[in-house]
Amino acid sequence: MRRRRKITIHFKERVAIVTGAGAGLGRAYALELAARGARVVVNDPGILPDSTSSALKVAEEIRQQGGCAVHNCDSVADPDAAGKIAAAAMDHFGRLDILINNAGILRDKSFLKMSLNDFEDVLRVHLFGSVYLTKAAFPFMQKANYGRILLTTSTAGLYGNFGQTNYAAAKLGLVGFMNALKLEGAKYNITVNTIAPIAATGMAGGTFPQEISDRIKPERVSAMALYLVSDQCRATGRILSAGGGYYASVQISEGRGVSFDTGTAVTAELIAERFSEIISMKDARYYDNATENVLQILSCLVEK
Repeated sequence: MRRRRKITIHFKERVAIVTGAGAGLGRAYALELAARGARVVVNDPGILPDSTSSALKVAEEIRQQGGCAVHNCDSVADPDAAGKIAAAAMDHFGRLDILINNAGILRDKSFLKMSLNDFEDVLRVHLFGSVYLTKAAFPFMQKANYGRILLTTSTAGLYGNFGQTNYAAAKLGLVGFMNALKLEGAKYNITVNTIAPIAATGMAGGTFPQEISDRIKPERVSAMALYLVSDQCRATGRILSAGGGYYASVQISEGRGVSFDTGTAVTAELIAERFSEIISMKDARYYDNATENVLQILSCLVEK
């Protein structure tokens, strides 16, 4: 039996930014990165009940454990402030290798009761916040010919959840952002992946009973997050579900579909007749990019 080669993942000399790192998943990521040698910019604008910075507390926790970290309290939701977060990594450590876009907020309500301000606020933090900070970080990674970018989606975005139209729209928007950015990052050795975490955090707001919460702690997501931002990971453009010791790939796939002859007059009635075939996902296909998809469709037309 062939023995597996032992892999050791470390982040010595690497510099990482983790947003929303004052608690929950972000804190878990920051602590583990630092424990494995990374120098970490702990970003979070949150203030604790005792009026201290949550980011400062986590950075101090890292330093007490022998790690290297600085805190930053700028908001990702403002492009100028996001630029300051990237600048903090360069000013303190002279480089920027890893970006984990984890910051988020919730403004849950049914769509008709939700104000547009609440809708926009969620998009501004989750979607635009990730865009702003990635925009600021990308040039440094491009110049170094190296980068690892991790975005955070959600099962709400992938599959839907009642009362979260704003959150779901933002989270699936990040998948589209990844799908295009992975192509631009490839030639600079910059990978872009997305994680869909399941964890009992403050943002989950007591969604899970205690016996379940104990099984889905943030630390159970960290293993996947750290692998995706490591040197060993060459994958890009992937969506990974992670939580409670469960890890799986999620893909947007297209069914085999139905292709009508060029000379056929396609009507709504004809679509109705063949609709069950059209929506069938038997033998579904995954495409690495939009061009592959368009070429496949065109090839079907040529065959006809």
